[in-house]
Amino acid sequence: MRRRTIAIWIAAGLVVGIQLIPVNRFNPPVEEALELPPEVAEIVRTSCYDCHSHETRWPWYSYVAPASWLVARDVREAREHLNLSVWNQYDAEERAENFEEMWEEVEDGEMPLWFYTPLHPGAKLTDEERAALRDWLGAGQGGSGPEDDRVGEEDGPTAEAG
Repeated sequence: MRRRTIAIWIAAGLVVGIQLIPVNRFNPPVEEALELPPEVAEIVRTSCYDCHSHETRWPWYSYVAPASWLVARDVREAREHLNLSVWNQYDAEERAENFEEMWEEVEDGEMPLWFYTPLHPGAKLTDEERAALRDWLGAGQGGSGPEDDRVGEEDGPTAEAG
């Protein structure tokens, strides 16, 4: 009985002690986010932003070790792979690749991650949401991406004048 009590106290001490290990839950400022049409913005904000942006909402379990370590690691890796808050840092080729990869991940059911949706049921994509993403992301295939809606803004004057 005495050994069991000691083991319980040691385990409790370890659980409390690991809470003191610092975890980076910093949300840097958004530089320039990807501009999204309203029908897509809510889908992406709900299903993607917690990991792929600087607008992460850190849930209660992200403050409890060891879950906090896993959440912080997943967010860090997701931001390294695709960060919608620094969209301005991607060149046209990277943007096109990101749009293609976004759809592939959604189409294959890889995103949102299977272990994210049970705790965030609103992030699970419906068939309608997947179709909206497909239509929006598909608009960028072979071009510079869904921001093609703004063609002409950056092109400047045309040679037809005169």
